[in-house]
Amino acid sequence: MSVSDEARGQHDKIVEEIRTSIKQFYGRGEKFRIRHGSTNSTRQTATKGQNFVDTGSLSNILQVNKVQKTCLVEPNVPMDQLVKSTLAYGLVPLVVMEFPGITVGGGFSGTSAESSSFKYGVFDRNINYIEMILANGDVAHCSEDKNPDLFHGAAGAMGTLGVVTLLEVQLMPATSYVHISYHPVTGVADAIGTLEALTEDTSIDYLDGILFSKNQGAIIVGRLSNECAEDGKMPTFSKAKDPWFYLHVQDRISKTPNGTSTETILLAEYLFRYDRGAFWAARWAFDYFMTPFNSVTRGVLDGLMHTRVLYKAQDASSFSATQYIAQDLAVPFPQVGELIDYSTKVCNIWPLWLCPLKPTPHPTINPFPASGHGASEMLLNVGIWGPAPTKRRDEFVEINRGFEEKLRTLSGMKALYAHTFYTEDEFWRVYDREWYDALREKYGAGSLPSVYDKVKGGAVARKTMKDRVRDVRPIGGAHGLIKAMRYRYSSDYRRIIRDSPV
Repeated sequence: MSVSDEARGQHDKIVEEIRTSIKQFYGRGEKFRIRHGSTNSTRQTATKGQNFVDTGSLSNILQVNKVQKTCLVEPNVPMDQLVKSTLAYGLVPLVVMEFPGITVGGGFSGTSAESSSFKYGVFDRNINYIEMILANGDVAHCSEDKNPDLFHGAAGAMGTLGVVTLLEVQLMPATSYVHISYHPVTGVADAIGTLEALTEDTSIDYLDGILFSKNQGAIIVGRLSNECAEDGKMPTFSKAKDPWFYLHVQDRISKTPNGTSTETILLAEYLFRYDRGAFWAARWAFDYFMTPFNSVTRGVLDGLMHTRVLYKAQDASSFSATQYIAQDLAVPFPQVGELIDYSTKVCNIWPLWLCPLKPTPHPTINPFPASGHGASEMLLNVGIWGPAPTKRRDEFVEINRGFEEKLRTLSGMKALYAHTFYTEDEFWRVYDREWYDALREKYGAGSLPSVYDKVKGGAVARKTMKDRVRDVRPIGGAHGLIKAMRYRYSSDYRRIIRDSPV
């Protein structure tokens, strides 16, 4: 598939329109933000009265190159659309974010670590080059060879160095199936040790883990395969009648607590296995509305349980901003046990997601081993997602700040999509301000908010009467539910599962 003149012409036309808007803001000395139409961030932001540049129409795939194993894609293409298009050529991205609505641009500008990240790092480490409009309206092309400082600096920088308009994504040969093995573990130390050992196994393509409690967990190993299950039966996780994946894993290890069990599933089922229920985060919506949590209620409410819809509900509600812990914390393997002990003490949230992560070389906004640890040292990301043990805003903030301080003492870093309550001084003790500010100066990014401006804890400042009313149960949740019920979406990954061309 080559880039057609029509596709390239349409792309260039949209880029020129965005450039014109940016130049106007730059000429007037006005700051602006980027509006791209969707988000998987849990951060609440105050945007009333601000200038925006709309990039929502940059949502097309221009080319899939089967020979070079690359894909030329605009930033607002979601993962399920990307996978559907590349599978038609027998290819798949090296890192696929497990929520189908996350976009390519979001994966590059944010921090996206998934179950193949122990081999390939975060998503942006698998981008060959980007096209970017700078804050003065100039167009820059960035790669390892051209503007490499901007190429590396923009990755994970939350769109604060320019507007990404095109990316070349690395691909690899796809298979029809993934062969999965579930390894039961009996505690935190067992899980950490098992994961660390398995990161050395080059035959593994995907690796993550779930800790259901201090005494029960599973390490999940995936290997790409073209061999179907011997009996032809394969579990699915995309239909209303199917179990949520994490419940399926818990059931598997409960039946084989002393040994590994295996099964084979379709590739697309694996890639988006955590979509329904958003891993397990949606479970607490049942508690919030005092609804039984079982296979019947999950099936009846399935239309509301996919991540695209759940994020719509979250955006309309104050729940995630004031009552729900959402942290992804990456630390070196030797420090993981202490982090989990701390989490258990302050909020006792289970399950926890464990994702080994090949670190990004410094300097970067993405997670990397802090001082005292080797640059190539593997990190383990711990996903802590669940209801806070308090309804008070001040206590909620202190819990999150406690995690940030603990992370500093453990030489770790966090994903900035989540709640961030650092003071500005604290933030720049973690990240390299001299390097970042030099990039901003060199490429004239002063019209854009800084990365700290983008991620600072906006939830603390939300004190309007409307916000306070939405804090009252179940008003905020009901408002989000109504918004979600009005939302209509189509999911390409269900069609991939049905009509997989591989």
